[in-house]
Amino acid sequence: MLAVPVAGVLAALVIPFGAVTASRMSVGVVWFNAMEVLTWAGLWMAGWGPDAVLSLIGGYRFVAQGLAYQLPLMFALITAAAGAQSLNVAQIVSAQRHVWFVVWMPAAFAVFLAAVYAFSFLGPFAYPAGRDLAGGVLAELSGADRLVLLAGRWLLLTAGAGMAVPLFLGGGAGPVVPAWAWSALKTLAVLAVLVWGGARLPAVRADRYVELAWVVLIPLTIAQALAVALVVLARGGAPL
Repeated sequence: MLAVPVAGVLAALVIPFGAVTASRMSVGVVWFNAMEVLTWAGLWMAGWGPDAVLSLIGGYRFVAQGLAYQLPLMFALITAAAGAQSLNVAQIVSAQRHVWFVVWMPAAFAVFLAAVYAFSFLGPFAYPAGRDLAGGVLAELSGADRLVLLAGRWLLLTAGAGMAVPLFLGGGAGPVVPAWAWSALKTLAVLAVLVWGGARLPAVRADRYVELAWVVLIPLTIAQALAVALVVLARGGAPL
């Protein structure tokens, strides 16, 4: 269970707040994705550990959900990296000096936000912790163990909201207030939208989402990545 909150904290290491960031690694996008994948092992083990049917089914639901959201998420991350021609998160922010990536990568942005719901198993993708399984992966947990897992899913949601800012919303770009303040404000805005949507959108069954991912989201994100790559090749860099 500790793997889930630890993954949320480690994923946030590469998120810049203005000029302030815990790690400036050159492959920050890859690091973020790798930390998110840690939740697969953590959540499946949380479902398997109690040796109970309903929690185990919840763990397998998350694995099925992960197989559906991971490829669209990877293509969304690749799209932003291709636009900046870098896997460094700070350089992706710098590439948005004139145009935020959300303007010409809207499909990648929408898929990224959907994936944030999915890897934090909240909102429409709370199926692994569904009521029909008495809470699924949470069914046999109580006390500190339950609190750790619940904290982990909110840490993952917050890390995802924070990462959306440098990838698609220009990082700390904005007038008057310092860059770190703009990063914080944008993160809070994205987080508020995710929380609002999560409370209103219905849960999606894993099999339905798998079909949607393979039939719609993967082709859509591939087309988005291809369009961005063609623009970059034609202009010799991100559009001004």
